[in-house]
Order: sequence, then structure tokens, then C-alpha cells
Amino acid sequence: MQSSSSTQSNWLPSYYFTRAAFSVTWIATAILLGRQSGPAAVLLVIYPLWDALANLVDARVNGGLKANPSQALNVVVSTIMTLAIVIAVSNSTYAVLAAFGVWAIFSGLLQLYTGVRRWRLYGAQWVMILSGAQSALAGGFMISQSLATTAPTILDIVPYAAFGAFYFLLSAIWLAVAAYRKAQA
Repeated sequence: MQSSSSTQSNWLPSYYFTRAAFSVTWIATAILLGRQSGPAAVLLVIYPLWDALANLVDARVNGGLKANPSQALNVVVSTIMTLAIVIAVSNSTYAVLAAFGVWAIFSGLLQLYTGVRRWRLYGAQWVMILSGAQSALAGGFMISQSLATTAPTILDIVPYAAFGAFYFLLSAIWLAVAAYRKAQA
């Protein structure tokens, strides 16, 4: 039977690779279909919904929602913000960008907290900590951009998703290399 640490070292790289792959797919789809309002609206709703689902699955794999309060809260925040984005999509692109900004702040801070907690347990979480902090800052930027005169589009969210993909990919590679080195030692 695998230990909790061994299960974690196997889970996290594949989880982070999956998160990176989703983000890359989302970005490509947003760039290809983003000017079409219907597909863009669906993509805008899917992004925080995916975050809620991913946090739920990750928390369950790692001892459940009670053992992972930051992820449990992230599931709630991402679900509520998914509903807020559904409402914002029918209102204006400015409202969508503002809602995304609020979500990025909360989910980023919760990801930062999760990274700090995991660092103590499993190490190698500096990338997730950096990602969470940058997400919170990007959220503030999105909110400020939602107050601008130029109408935002889904393409204004693509850089945020790209940084997320980069951070998840970097973290997955970092953990995979660390596990390989540990196995070789």
C-alpha cells in the first residue's frame, strides 16, 4: 500500500499537468472562437467552474474537504463566481471582466494558502505560491480594466489563463523531476 506522501507525489504532477492542459485548450479555443459571443460566453462560464471541480477532486484525493479548508472554500467561491459570471455575461463584458477579477483575487489567495500549507507537507510549492499571488494581483488589474472605456473581450482573460497554464506546467515538471531524482538516489 502506498503512503500518503507517495500518493501525493504521484498525484500532484498529474493534477498539475491536467490543469495546464485544460488551460492551454481553453486559451486555444478562446483565441479561435473568442470573437463569437455564444462560444465566448460558454468559455467564460467554464473556466471558474473547472476550477471549482479541479479543487474538489484534488481536495478529495488529499483527505477530503475538511482536511483542505482552503480548497473547500475555493470550491464554494469558484461555484458562486461561476453563477456571477453567468449573470454578468447577460449584462456586459465590463461586468464579466470585473467578476473574473473578483474571482481571480479570491481563488488566487486561496491557492496561495494551499501552496503554503502543502509546502510544509510536501515541498516544491513555490510555483503555486507565486501563481496564487500573481492571480490575486491580476484580479485587481482585471477589475481596473473593467472600468476602462474600451470594451473588454475574452481575449483580455487569455493572458491570465496563460500564466496559470505556465505555472501549473512548471510545477508539474518541477515535481516530476524531483520525484525522478529522489527515485534515482
